[in-house]
Amino acid sequence: MKKIPENIEKEIIKLVKDLNYHCYRYYVLDSPVISDEEYDKLYRHLKELEERYIFILPDSPTQRVGAPPLDKFERVKHTEPMLSLDNAFSYDEVREFDERVKRFLKTEEDVEYTVEPKYDGLAMELTYRKGILYKASTRGDGYEGEDVFLNIKTIKAVPLKIEDADVPEEIDIRGEVYMDIKEFESMNREREKEGEPAFANPRNAAAGSIRQLNSSITAKRKLHLACYGVGAVSGISFKSQWEFIAWLKKERFPVPAIIKLVRGIDGVIDVIKEIEQKRNVFPFETDGAVIKVNDFELQRILGVKTREPRWATAYKFTAHKAVTRIKNIIFSVGRTGTITPVADLETVRIGGVNVSSSSLHNWDEIARKDIRVGDTVVVERAGDVIPHVVEVINKDKRGKGSEPPEPPQKCPVCGSAVEREEGEVAYRCIGLNCAAQVQERIKHYASRAAMDIEGLGVKNVELLYLQGLVKHFTDIYTLKKEDLVDLPRFAEKSSQNLIEAIEKSKHTTLTRFLYSLGIIHVGEYSAKLLARDFDHIEDLYHVKSERITEIKQMGEKIAESISRFFNDHENINTLEALKSLGVKILNPDFMKEKEEKRPLEGLIFVITGTLPRSRDEVEELIGKAGGHVSGSISKRTNFLVAGEEPGSKLQKAQSLGVRKISYEDLLKLIEEGS
Repeated sequence: MKKIPENIEKEIIKLVKDLNYHCYRYYVLDSPVISDEEYDKLYRHLKELEERYIFILPDSPTQRVGAPPLDKFERVKHTEPMLSLDNAFSYDEVREFDERVKRFLKTEEDVEYTVEPKYDGLAMELTYRKGILYKASTRGDGYEGEDVFLNIKTIKAVPLKIEDADVPEEIDIRGEVYMDIKEFESMNREREKEGEPAFANPRNAAAGSIRQLNSSITAKRKLHLACYGVGAVSGISFKSQWEFIAWLKKERFPVPAIIKLVRGIDGVIDVIKEIEQKRNVFPFETDGAVIKVNDFELQRILGVKTREPRWATAYKFTAHKAVTRIKNIIFSVGRTGTITPVADLETVRIGGVNVSSSSLHNWDEIARKDIRVGDTVVVERAGDVIPHVVEVINKDKRGKGSEPPEPPQKCPVCGSAVEREEGEVAYRCIGLNCAAQVQERIKHYASRAAMDIEGLGVKNVELLYLQGLVKHFTDIYTLKKEDLVDLPRFAEKSSQNLIEAIEKSKHTTLTRFLYSLGIIHVGEYSAKLLARDFDHIEDLYHVKSERITEIKQMGEKIAESISRFFNDHENINTLEALKSLGVKILNPDFMKEKEEKRPLEGLIFVITGTLPRSRDEVEELIGKAGGHVSGSISKRTNFLVAGEEPGSKLQKAQSLGVRKISYEDLLKLIEEGS
């Protein structure tokens, strides 16, 4: 290939740098310094030079346009889990969060927090290696998401390159992809003109746009990003959330519209009030405020509980409400047989969404609120998403025939008897062959987070069930291509694709398999906890509930459910049948070292000076032995690993009484503790 002239290479580099700067001014700062026409002229010139000399930089703005469509999204594992947040619904609960933090840290002093709006969008992780964006993934189940790299590149506010001369070796930056309200409304108007279904809300629009297999469609949607968190990182360190946000701003990443640093919970509540006052002024949807302990070392000490960090919480604003009438109360049967009463409502618009039904949860809740057919009720969207009936109004205007609804005596789907377990609020259908349960179990088994059988969605499950081809999820593995080709929505290619997807699903993980079984109370996270503790599915056969409660974060209720499932002979026969049909289960999540106490478990180290091995290697050595490396000396530090020219950290360690050790001492510590 002919070498590009040096002057042209320099010109392309300058054009890329200038255009990316103007993108930042326009899409992040909302403060352009050149006109659209001037930008377009520079862009066209860059594109011409790239095409003529076949020289394209990875962060060139021309690389933001859509790429050829994908067949499907690949799954991506997060280096560090993307945790969800606990919620607080009142200022009292915010104060309780602060008290829990201080109790855990054993301090009476006010804690420093950051407060920012909670964006109602799609959580995202961007991974930069040596400063170049090379991976982007959705949150998924918190441990594994979908690779949406091509789609993320189309968002103009996302830097394709970190410009700093001293870039991290690798860094995961977390944020929220969202769509502005006005842009959402404009897009929906266009969709309606074209006869396409409108999106329910901006969050659904953002999620639907990011999950387009054709990234050129995503490129046409006006998506934004707000960055607020860091995952795995190497080659750079941050002491606090505030320091990290400052770094994001310096590196031209978009950050939350408001973010404030305060000391003490009274300051936190003041910022929450400020954000709530601006809620209807923001161009984007927000349903609350996020509160985080600022100091990263304190975050590490606080740790996590189940799937939520102890060092953060989300204050949820009062939901949008409206008044409507209950036309009828109908029954819905879930995949576990639970019968849920549902209010059929006169359609009402709440927070920009048409609401026509609302779960009434259970009959105890109906009795508590005294809900009846024909009542005028207040309905709100909890978290501005899920509608529920808050209260009945004008009870004195009820008609003479108004009566409290009765729980069902028989299953509304199959006519089988129903039962209510002692201490439970739910009524359940006991029919093993209930069509509602069977179909829902099959749908769940084939779902993306379970066995991930592409092509076996809701409509096809219903079709195969009605045709008598799949009456139980074990029947999936007896399907043949000739069973499918003459069915509606199927042809030669689609039939072959489904058979191949079924065959592919036979190779799965224990976490997915356990989740796919639809065991009551066992979600994706609980399935992962089981897989970490039990190597094979057979290890769970006839398990006692006491054994399950030995696993951290597993309570008695879930333990009893798991034990009940794996002590049922029919269930074990089903599992054995699946294995005989070719299902093979691997378990990459099993933690072989879980019972072994590592030699440096719970110890905090600080490294200073020049050591015989690189800092990264020493950090890895300490981490594998169970220790933690901090960037700064404190009273909680156990050891200072000091090499040549240790600097000021040595003096601070001496003043705090922190023991200084050499690299050789560290090796002995690990060896003696093993």
